[in-house]
Amino acid sequence: MNVAFISHGGGPLPLLGDARHREMLEVLADMRRQLPKPEAIIVISAHWEAQQPTITSAQSPSLLYDYSGFPPESYSIQYPSPGAPELAVEIQDALADFQPQLDAERGLDHGVFVPLKLIYPEADIPVVQVSLMRSLDAEQHLQLGEALAQLRDRNILVLGSGFSFHNMREFFNTDSAESDAKNVAFENWLVETLTSSELSHEQRKKRLINWEQAPAARFCHPREEHLIPLHVCYGLTQRAPDQFYRPTVLNKRCGMFLWLAD
Repeated sequence: MNVAFISHGGGPLPLLGDARHREMLEVLADMRRQLPKPEAIIVISAHWEAQQPTITSAQSPSLLYDYSGFPPESYSIQYPSPGAPELAVEIQDALADFQPQLDAERGLDHGVFVPLKLIYPEADIPVVQVSLMRSLDAEQHLQLGEALAQLRDRNILVLGSGFSFHNMREFFNTDSAESDAKNVAFENWLVETLTSSELSHEQRKKRLINWEQAPAARFCHPREEHLIPLHVCYGLTQRAPDQFYRPTVLNKRCGMFLWLAD
């Protein structure tokens, strides 16, 4: 199993030629070069929360254009990937302790189809989306990742799709020196937490559970739904990533991490 956490950018802008996403596209292209083609993709997107983990189970999932205020072509984007109902049931079994639900009606949100259209534009790989839990509890989502590790021996890509910086107002702050300093401080903490050879697995886990103690944590994440997919990824892998990237996206530094199968 290969695992990646990506900062997925602003709505459909990465697909519309927005120059502020150029470095993000370069990272995704590099990830694709390193990844074998998976038999299926599981995506944990910041844009779906449910009381219990919920799993898309449609044979041919539709798309949710869950954004507003973008050009008309943003609402005709297509990504006709197949679903994977049998894999959805396997995920449900793996997450049994969380009382997960299957959902055959919900479509794939933009946290899924935008990055996948960039990484695998052929749309020929089955895709299943797994929701976050509405609690957004860091430890619970680490445990969710640990449970998904039951599928570790499969040629599956697990994609945590969020954003390591997600203060919407600050993306558009023109007087950004202080904002940028806080952004970099949190990103430095995040990279150290995930990659430092001086930290054990238990120490990394403790830091991720207590992420609010990081420098400028609540400035960078007034609400943590865009960070929590990273907790699922780390819970699944329980080790430092093989690659990390620090592109600038929407004028802010962000983190992207790749764990390659052993």
